[in-house]
Amino acid sequence: MTTAAGLTTVTIRRAADASALIAAADLPPARHFVDGTFVEGSADRVIDVVDPCTESVIARIPEGTAEDIDRAVAAAVAAKGQWARLLPKERSELLHAIADRLAANAGLLSKLESANTGKPLAVSTDDVGQAVDTFRFMAGALRATTSMAAGDYAENHLSVILREPLGVIGVVTPWNYPLLMAAWKIAPILAAGNTLVIKPSEQTPLTTLKFAELVADLLPPGVLNVVNGYGAVVGARLAEHPDVNMIALTGSVASGRAVARAAADSLKRVHLELGGKAPVVIFPDADLAAAASSLRVAGFWNSGQECGAACRVLVHESVAAEFVEQLVSEVRELVVGEPLAGEDVEVGPMVSKAHFDRVTGYLERAKKDGVRVATGGGALDGPGYFVAPTVLADVPEGAEAAHEEIFGPVITVETFTDEDEAVRRANDVPLGLSASVWTENARRSHDIAARLDFGTVWVNSHLVLASEVPWGGFKGSGYGRDLSIYALDDYARTKHVMHNHRR
Repeated sequence: MTTAAGLTTVTIRRAADASALIAAADLPPARHFVDGTFVEGSADRVIDVVDPCTESVIARIPEGTAEDIDRAVAAAVAAKGQWARLLPKERSELLHAIADRLAANAGLLSKLESANTGKPLAVSTDDVGQAVDTFRFMAGALRATTSMAAGDYAENHLSVILREPLGVIGVVTPWNYPLLMAAWKIAPILAAGNTLVIKPSEQTPLTTLKFAELVADLLPPGVLNVVNGYGAVVGARLAEHPDVNMIALTGSVASGRAVARAAADSLKRVHLELGGKAPVVIFPDADLAAAASSLRVAGFWNSGQECGAACRVLVHESVAAEFVEQLVSEVRELVVGEPLAGEDVEVGPMVSKAHFDRVTGYLERAKKDGVRVATGGGALDGPGYFVAPTVLADVPEGAEAAHEEIFGPVITVETFTDEDEAVRRANDVPLGLSASVWTENARRSHDIAARLDFGTVWVNSHLVLASEVPWGGFKGSGYGRDLSIYALDDYARTKHVMHNHRR
């Protein structure tokens, strides 16, 4: 169905009974998890957890305080010595046990994640599968760490390099991938021999709390602690706490700045994975059909609420019209709906009313500025926080929509004339998480990828991840690496021990 303006209208596919996704018994205890058990908060205030498909409250969690963080940190401090002294084999076996427990409860976790975030079940199922794989990878990697060879680097002095845990790690995770981002932090932190206190997003805490419930009998008390609450209170106390040795955050640039400032007084390490504005650079020789098909997934996976999303296309002017036509054709086929509305649902709602307003605000301003809406372009009728999958075409250089992170189901399309312009404009954003290059010219692909200032660059694909390779950005996207052995390095410290063996 099309409007008079020629734009496809989008219908939200609704479930016959949305409440059937989870039962009350599926919910985790609505409390904090400290020292191996669920505990009440120190305050009586609660936070509503809202289903973004229906706008109904599905749970209420305690609003944490600085006192709650202090109690959790004390538990992590008490547990860190024993956990650090475990042999790598012992920690590895425990991480494998966690992976087994997650895999055994994969269906429940997927449904709980979709109920809390509105994700299509295909996305939540993928999240759980990747979380399981993250624990399995770290379980193996911690037994095969490498370092500089022991040897005499000064005469008659033997140098030995040790890798030690940092101690207690404070973790702050976002709302877009609640369970997966928790796994990306928890697995290497535990593998490296640290204990932790994690603050999940106040909007999406359910699977993190469920994780704690599922693994409570596997980990010693105090090794894993979960405190609910707002960043301005709970996150800030975690970042400034003198007994926390590192603060690790996945979130917005603003959150990263706040955490780094709070950590400065105690000179604790900071691990930041922040926003992205991924350019997709398409040259005239690219397979346009393959690029458009890939962006149907990479641009709209998790409803575009993805820091690596293929959200900013830079296409050569000679093939721009053809590419936009193919991209719009793909995007118009996307199925928007609730998790239980069918296995083919690809796009769900924005996670909250505030984020819905933010995304639709970007679209309204783009239209006022004269940007052409090739398809989509605005909100869909409620209930729920749904936004139509959108392609904005003929976007001018420097436009807000092409420069700032919208974090929704929106792809912008700009054109360029030559390679130097493409590289300059791709790099002309404050964020540097990921990018992709589309060309059949192998020499060009190597050269352009090397010139792009982003932590991950794909060639002829986008948003393909693996536990063996690092994920992290440059510039405003932060520092530190998730996944791979580089994450283990981030959560450990090196110690040089030198023995004088002169005789």
